Amino acid sequence: MGSPQEEAVELKNKGNEAFKRQDWPTAVELYTKAIEKYDKEPSFFTNRAQANIKLEAYGSAIIDADKAIELDPNNVKAYYRRASANTAILHHQDALRDWKLVVKKAPNDASAKLRMAESNKIIKRDAFLKAIEVEDAPSAAEGLDLEHMVVDSSYDGAKLGDKMTLEFIEDMIQRFKDGKRLAKKYVYQIIVAVMDIVRKEPTMVEHEVEEGHEITVCGDTHGQFFDLMEIFRLAGKPTEKHSFLFNGDFVDRGSWSTEIALTLYAYKWLYPDKFFLNRGNHETDDMNRMYGFEGECRAKYTERVYKLFSESFSALPLATLIGKKYFVLHGGLFSDDNITLDDVRKLNRFKQRQPGQSGLMMEMLWTDPQTQNGRGPSKRGVGLQFGPDVTKRFCKANGLEAVIRSHEVRMDGYEVEHDGKCITVFSAPHYCDSTGNKGAFIKIGPDYKLNFTQFEAVPHPDVKPMAYASNGLQGLM
Repeated sequence: MGSPQEEAVELKNKGNEAFKRQDWPTAVELYTKAIEKYDKEPSFFTNRAQANIKLEAYGSAIIDADKAIELDPNNVKAYYRRASANTAILHHQDALRDWKLVVKKAPNDASAKLRMAESNKIIKRDAFLKAIEVEDAPSAAEGLDLEHMVVDSSYDGAKLGDKMTLEFIEDMIQRFKDGKRLAKKYVYQIIVAVMDIVRKEPTMVEHEVEEGHEITVCGDTHGQFFDLMEIFRLAGKPTEKHSFLFNGDFVDRGSWSTEIALTLYAYKWLYPDKFFLNRGNHETDDMNRMYGFEGECRAKYTERVYKLFSESFSALPLATLIGKKYFVLHGGLFSDDNITLDDVRKLNRFKQRQPGQSGLMMEMLWTDPQTQNGRGPSKRGVGLQFGPDVTKRFCKANGLEAVIRSHEVRMDGYEVEHDGKCITVFSAPHYCDSTGNKGAFIKIGPDYKLNFTQFEAVPHPDVKPMAYASNGLQGLM
């Protein structure tokens, strides 16, 4: 047996091996064990911070970087990690302070200089957008003369009339597989039609599974269009008898976000009462600006397409209640035990377009489960975490079997926690081409039993994740 310090170094080295294998959870576990043996080595904390960044546990990464800086105030890597984590959760002022320190301590670091400049640019842009913000801005659809809009003569796909058809969807999907785009007129038509449909839906949609019917619940798809196609291949395509619920985070990170959003919206238009979309934390303006969806809309279509999508995202329902048994929402439960399903039903989601930093909407989109009872600070640095006791009380008070949520990578594609009362489903396998996780979906029939299917990522064209994201985030991939 060596000294605790030597044992800790051995554990850190094993953590580094797990990190190289892209097994981030094991890396965090091993770095944690190293820290438990010996907590005076800054590199243990900076390494764990980087693994936490890969797991999107940005709050935990900031805490680790803080500890490394406490041990060594000149640790450039720690400032780098903290700046990266703050950038990811859109705390740009905090990030800029650290980028300035990195550039001061490492003046030859070109990447840090670029990211400092990018942070500065984002802060100025956000201040400008806030300054020109209008309370009751007109709809982006205003003045859009779809009736007289001409389809470009180069478009060689199926035509879209006043109604969505299965034939159009099949043709559109094939175009997307072939790397082609949709005519702008049809893009506008689809978004405007779906915006009209979802605005009429309640904040919590309530769905019963009839005899001979089923519903497939999917988690985050994050612009991984070819994996969405794999879901439809394995689960079966949407039909009148086969409903789908996509539980938020359709867009951002993956570089086929417009293809996913248009495919889901086209099915929503075709089957308005059978195809359901919950809003996720990435169906929001600030995330879309940073994580690629806004840039992708501009690159593939127009600024107006993004504005229409943004408007439609803010109209999406926030939850779906399946058979009065399963409460499905993107993030998780609340900071207050007194919140009930009735409070969700009454929530006016149109009052504020964006979720902000507090309140029911933010919690529904951002919170995560934790293993210990009670509530705790978020490992993400946004929202909070809720324990098994919180989930059990909520389910009991509302007569629920379980809460189904998404929002987090699970290496097996799904996880059943909190004594079966909290289920996470995540449907973007090999997330961002770097995580090695499986994807999963859940089928629910009239018996309301949960049937899980796991699946692997499928090949896709050689376009990297975050291809359209802010430069300030490129270094996180």
